[in-house]
Amino acid sequence: MTPARGRANEAMEQRRLGRTDIVASVLGFGGSEIGYQSVSARTVARLLGSALDAGLNVIDTAECYDDSESLIGKAIGARRQDVRLFTKCGHAGGWSGADWRRTPLLASIERSLRRLKTDYVDLIQLHSCSLAELRKGEAIEALEQARERGWARYIGYSGDGEAARYAVECGRFDTLQTSVSIADQEAIERTLPLALARRMGVIAKRPLANVAWSYDRKPSEPYYQTYWSRLRRLDYPFLRSEPDTVVSTALRFTLSVPGVHTAIVGTTKPERWQANAALLQAGALPADEFDRIRARWREVASSSWGGQV
Repeated sequence: MTPARGRANEAMEQRRLGRTDIVASVLGFGGSEIGYQSVSARTVARLLGSALDAGLNVIDTAECYDDSESLIGKAIGARRQDVRLFTKCGHAGGWSGADWRRTPLLASIERSLRRLKTDYVDLIQLHSCSLAELRKGEAIEALEQARERGWARYIGYSGDGEAARYAVECGRFDTLQTSVSIADQEAIERTLPLALARRMGVIAKRPLANVAWSYDRKPSEPYYQTYWSRLRRLDYPFLRSEPDTVVSTALRFTLSVPGVHTAIVGTTKPERWQANAALLQAGALPADEFDRIRARWREVASSSWGGQV
């Protein structure tokens, strides 16, 4: 092991994911970019290899991320036992094709297992299922059935707002994946205290707020615009620091939020993982710095600044 790799592993702390027996690295890999950006299988193999070598053990993807599941299945190969493999279901036909009926969901989960080249996933999650659909119960029952069949060890909900709150309150999920970042803090008061009290595992998505601060002008891509506009209003002083300092502060903020166990970060660049792991060597964000970020949010954030789905 090289000295650089040793430092990365030391920085990559692991935490038990709530009441589950999953011990998860504090940084996880998000698989949307590799699917949507048509990354080659060779690059994904290098990317995930470097991530695992950096101490990461969580890979999170979804059926609707184009070829992401297939690319991950090919890449992890013999290292399957080194990985805590999470995926999401409900949009087999893409974002415009949501289907929350039991039979299609189970068929989708089975298809995900084939793509991922595994007999089971560690976690299967409903992907931004609406509050109305959650209350019907059929989608949750489908996940419970998948767990009974041995296709998933645990079940979770991925989403925000009222639906996320219901997912926590209903008591049927093991984990919650929700938006937590310097630009997205609704969950810190709305859902995370209750999730913590109920010992749920919490997975933070978009912990780097899509790196929206890096754009000098409003991005043309709608996916980045909300966080860009929020960060312009928040105007945190640290955003004017060196790029690595900004990334480190943003990651450490999310991982300092009570109840958060792991933060999912996506990238298409194999070298990014060693860099991300190294940025965590600074340790927990100092309490006064964390409090300043929270205070600025309370001062500036509008009531309309809900969690981004």
